[in-house]
Amino acid sequence: MFNYDSQIKTKRLDWPLVFALIGLCLIGFLTILSAVSGMSEMSTLIRTHLIALPVSVAAFMFGWLFNYQIYAEHYKKLYAFVILLLVAVLAFGIVARGSNSWFRVGILSFQPAELCRIALIVITSAFLASRPRQIKSFKTLAIFALFILPVFALIMKQPDFSSIVVTAPALLILLFVAGVNTYYFVLIMAFGIMAVVFPILWTYFGLYPDIADGSFILTWLNSLSLNMISGLIFSAGILIFFILGWYILKYFRLFVPFSLVFILALSIVGGFYSGYFVNKHIKPYQRKRVEAFLAPTADPKGASYNVLQAQIAMGSGGVLGKGFFSGTQSRLGFVPERHTDFILAILGEEGGLLGTLSVLALYIIILWRIILIAQSASDLFGYLLCTGIFAIFFVYMAFNFGMLIGIVPVAGIPLPFISYGGSNLVSSMWALGLVESVYFRRVSLV
Repeated sequence: MFNYDSQIKTKRLDWPLVFALIGLCLIGFLTILSAVSGMSEMSTLIRTHLIALPVSVAAFMFGWLFNYQIYAEHYKKLYAFVILLLVAVLAFGIVARGSNSWFRVGILSFQPAELCRIALIVITSAFLASRPRQIKSFKTLAIFALFILPVFALIMKQPDFSSIVVTAPALLILLFVAGVNTYYFVLIMAFGIMAVVFPILWTYFGLYPDIADGSFILTWLNSLSLNMISGLIFSAGILIFFILGWYILKYFRLFVPFSLVFILALSIVGGFYSGYFVNKHIKPYQRKRVEAFLAPTADPKGASYNVLQAQIAMGSGGVLGKGFFSGTQSRLGFVPERHTDFILAILGEEGGLLGTLSVLALYIIILWRIILIAQSASDLFGYLLCTGIFAIFFVYMAFNFGMLIGIVPVAGIPLPFISYGGSNLVSSMWALGLVESVYFRRVSLV
């Protein structure tokens, strides 16, 4: 399990990644201390974080020293464990913040979905690596989907939408890098775009109902969410449009298999109905987040309050910040969820632009090192595993920084190593331990 080339015995760890990780954890610890100071549950939060830190270091060590290649041989067992864990939390977990996502023992709690995000990257990487010559086939993609959908369904049952928001883009990046057939990738993207665009569009119409007045097309698009007949007409129109397009291409001697055109049309229609389903079942607080993203100044004391207060706090820090434990917006309680979802606002207020850019730079170093380690991997599984972990950390970073500048909606996604949350810290450290395991057993120096 610990065999490696003699020429790299002296380089068992990628130290730039380790130093960047230590830097993030130190900044995160100071920021959490500052964020929770003055809160009624301050002592409990600090004690829990202090317990999570050594556990996360142990998770990193386990990921690093345990040969990652063993997961490639036993990924089906890991998949069964993930399913069992998600079923167990639904049956025996506790409800917190409207989500049945937690196990709790005394003051300690654990959120299985955090671990399952990384485990799913391991599982799908192992699955794709086991089929290097079949990656482009539809059968492989169908089996890939069968692996993912039960996990996503169980996570949505909790419900924990933020886990889907983080994991789905990461899996798409992993599929693309693995070399999935371009046409099938386009199908997935078409489905996803339709499933996302229509709920956002209908939420926008709800905010600005007058915008559709005088426009038949906009009025009709808005009506798609109100009655199924309009939806059926839209679906039929999509199918007819693509069929006519195929005939036109055929007339000009541009031969495209009819099955490909028809499946693309069905993918778009399926995405539309998925969007319809999401729009009907989206929870009020989730809709409020989308509304705050679309119209940040429309409801400053309601839907947009969290983001606006976070931006005020971040902006008030200036270049150098007010100093740790000196933030007024946070200490006076204006910034909600200041130790979790909006911890970057606390860092921006107290550490200023310099502190925020320092965290961004450390994240970029980690992502850069993961890319280099992926390139040095001794096998396809190691390469794909690093790619998937890179993707999930990139999504974490993009959502957290994008949320505060208003280019993505609030999704309740923590910033690993900075935000409070033991489950996320432990799973993130395990993920980077896996990357170090790939580095430990690499075939070339990076």
